[in-house]
Amino acid sequence: MFRPHFTVTSTLKRVAFVSRCGPALTRETGRFNLSSLHQEQEPKMNEEFKLFKYPKPSPKIASQTKDVWTIVNEAAAEAQSTLPFPVLNLGQGFFSYNPPEFAIKAAQEALNDVSCNQYSHTKGRPSLRQALAAAYEPSFGRSINWETEVVVTSGANEGMFSAFTAFLAEGDEVIVFEPFFDQYISNIELPGGKVVYVPLQPPTNDDDRSASSREWTVDFADLESKITVKTKMIVVNSPHNPVGKVFSRTELERIGKLAVQNNIIVVSDEVYDRLYYTDFTRINTLSPELQKLTLTVGSAGKTFSCTGWRVGWLIGDAELIKYVSAAHTRICFCVNSPLQEGTAVALREAMKPENTFFADHVESYKRKLKRFNSIWDELGLTYTNPEGGYFVLVNFSKVQIPEDYPFPEEVTVNRAKDFRMAYWLIKELGLVTIPPTEFYLPEHAHLAEKYLRFAVCKTDEYLEQAIERLRLLKPYIRK
Repeated sequence: MFRPHFTVTSTLKRVAFVSRCGPALTRETGRFNLSSLHQEQEPKMNEEFKLFKYPKPSPKIASQTKDVWTIVNEAAAEAQSTLPFPVLNLGQGFFSYNPPEFAIKAAQEALNDVSCNQYSHTKGRPSLRQALAAAYEPSFGRSINWETEVVVTSGANEGMFSAFTAFLAEGDEVIVFEPFFDQYISNIELPGGKVVYVPLQPPTNDDDRSASSREWTVDFADLESKITVKTKMIVVNSPHNPVGKVFSRTELERIGKLAVQNNIIVVSDEVYDRLYYTDFTRINTLSPELQKLTLTVGSAGKTFSCTGWRVGWLIGDAELIKYVSAAHTRICFCVNSPLQEGTAVALREAMKPENTFFADHVESYKRKLKRFNSIWDELGLTYTNPEGGYFVLVNFSKVQIPEDYPFPEEVTVNRAKDFRMAYWLIKELGLVTIPPTEFYLPEHAHLAEKYLRFAVCKTDEYLEQAIERLRLLKPYIRK
């Protein structure tokens, strides 16, 4: 039996204790009657439990519906249990092969360094910031102060969230081109920003012909009309996900002119800046004013095919970077040290004149795209030929699937028809793709609902399997 302990110096405490315990503590013995305590309290506890409700989450989180990644992954898991062949994931942009050997070796060796197993500087390891400055200076056309103009982040995504958190007050507006990388939206809205959308205009006659990604164009009249006194930032993604568009110098000059005239920060998402097949311009190089207003976003995951490393960075004028760094410090403090060091060594190695990794990487993707896109020519389906990145938008308007197919509500209710096509491909052909209307406002979904997005960042063998699987579409294609 438990005996409560009382000191002679605290009579008041004993009185209060007895008062709280009531008949469970007998006056005669000063001992607990546990059964009495249990019997008296249980009904009250049960009643409280029945009335229990969890505290409400933030409306910025609670209002979010099941996203496309959850839908396709759940469908793929279900399909794998019934299909006689493995499900192939050409939807998500993760690689089916390892980074280059010199990057893996650098990461492995970093684990033997005592300093690499401890916190790094919140702005990033000096070795990585120095390597980044050296790697970007040739294309920036200027020297970069690695101490004040570079911050290393937990992937490009956290870097952008840090940028938005650093500069957005409640109600500030950010212009985003549609289709957009979906993380932009929550990254802007969580700090209190408002997203203002400007859709890229798709190619004309794209049901009958394949087109270059450059034919997805900016409606500059629409863009100018969306700029208000509340416009704080604009996001430019080049090379673009999912279109594959590399914004031309002329387009970037027009966007940059509007940014300078209205004192708008440009968040230039250039994570695919080592994977382009045409002339590539960095918007921050177009004028001294744009250099001061631009935050350039980069990613080790895209540069070295290691998305799981979660190492990204922002480079920009010191006056901007100091606030991004301050936000980053409060969001995650610092990035994992071994993979920062691995990235630093890999960058230095890749930048050596005798190392042909970047050039070989581009040539490899040119071959992958040519081979993979040959299946669309064979099937008579049109597509957008990317000028950068590793995504292909394919026009499925000629593919007819059974009208009475049993689709779940999550791909029919408030969803465009590309969700049904994507679901059917997973369940029947075991091929995962991404419906691009996920990257649009509902009112603009008609611009992309006939497309599906395919990622070719896979081994050649993996792509060949996908090509064979896609040949099963032939009976469903309307001539």
